[in-house]
Amino acid sequence: MTPAVQPAVRNASQPTPARPRPLRLGLRAILAWRNLAHDKVRFVVTLVGIVFSVTLMAIQSGLLLGFVVTISKIVDRTEADIWVVGRGVRSVDLPTAMPERRRFQVMSIDGVAEAQPYIHNFSLLKRPDGGAESVVVVGFDLASGIGRPWDVVEGRVEDLAIPDSAIIDRFYMPKLGVTHLGQVLEINEKRVRIVGFTEGIRTFTQSPHVFTDIKTARHLSNLGEERQNYVLVRVAPGHEPATVRDAIRAKIPEVDAYTRDEFAKRSYLYWLITTGAGFSLIIAAALGLIVGIVVTAQTLYATTMDRLPEYATMRAMGAPASYLYGIILRQAAIAAVCGFGLGISIALFLVQGSKSGSAVILMPWQLAALLGSATFIMCVSAAMISIRRVMKIDPVSVFK
Repeated sequence: MTPAVQPAVRNASQPTPARPRPLRLGLRAILAWRNLAHDKVRFVVTLVGIVFSVTLMAIQSGLLLGFVVTISKIVDRTEADIWVVGRGVRSVDLPTAMPERRRFQVMSIDGVAEAQPYIHNFSLLKRPDGGAESVVVVGFDLASGIGRPWDVVEGRVEDLAIPDSAIIDRFYMPKLGVTHLGQVLEINEKRVRIVGFTEGIRTFTQSPHVFTDIKTARHLSNLGEERQNYVLVRVAPGHEPATVRDAIRAKIPEVDAYTRDEFAKRSYLYWLITTGAGFSLIIAAALGLIVGIVVTAQTLYATTMDRLPEYATMRAMGAPASYLYGIILRQAAIAAVCGFGLGISIALFLVQGSKSGSAVILMPWQLAALLGSATFIMCVSAAMISIRRVMKIDPVSVFK
């Protein structure tokens, strides 16, 4: 009798042979880099396109953000909870005059702890050389401090108690012909003495702020002793600004009332939408994105077309389509990282330079992160064109 064949028993001490992996995961990144770096001129063109796109998007977005912040800063930096304005006022820079009795009407409303006059009025300053410059006279109640200047680096706010005194920003000293503290200038043919300087208070209209106490501001602006542009309100503890705002609107129909955030938003939206400045900046940023997509798509597509025989060979060797797609997407990711790194570095250099200029460019980390995401999406979107071409590869073509 033929003995039964016993099945082979594997020694438990012997390791289980690992299944061969046709291609390692890290190899895709290596192939992607070599595909890009093989043609250095084409890679440089790709980076230039992405860098240009990132820089343009960053600068235009930073200008837009700086524009918004500059417009609304005079509102944001006050300690008022509510701004009472004339009917129909659309921006802090477009005020109307209102009589003093409006302030007393506001003070009589429940929930109002304090209501102070505030002046924000365009005037004409005469330079020492005889020229003239437009300025904004900003008058506030010195005792309460609502609306006072910030970042005072020379002199003191309390010095504004001196009659006919003012504080300006250092940046505008050459523009106004100011050379030193104590210098006397003329605003609307009235003398005013410079007693202090601030640092970093810009205006998007390029008409410098001239901070004074309320009495001096009325005198310089020719408004009279019982008129002002705004009434700034502090809300009493236990009351909501929105509730007090509604009460002011209901009891004084001759005025409008807004919370601080509402009036800041109203001011910058007016200039962004009405003047078209915001639309222009947005269009420029969008053009930067389009340029980046076009340049990146062209170069990635050309790189893919040059490597079609290699991709067909991989398919014939058993590489799945997803593996090939991964190589192309990694090419896009490498290009995005390199291009974004260079582009944002240039943008940050320009942001630093803008600190000494009239146009403020802001680049908070949130905006930089958003631009990084946009760059990655831009490059991946461009890579999709190449992926569509790879999807049509016939593995048999390698044997023809």
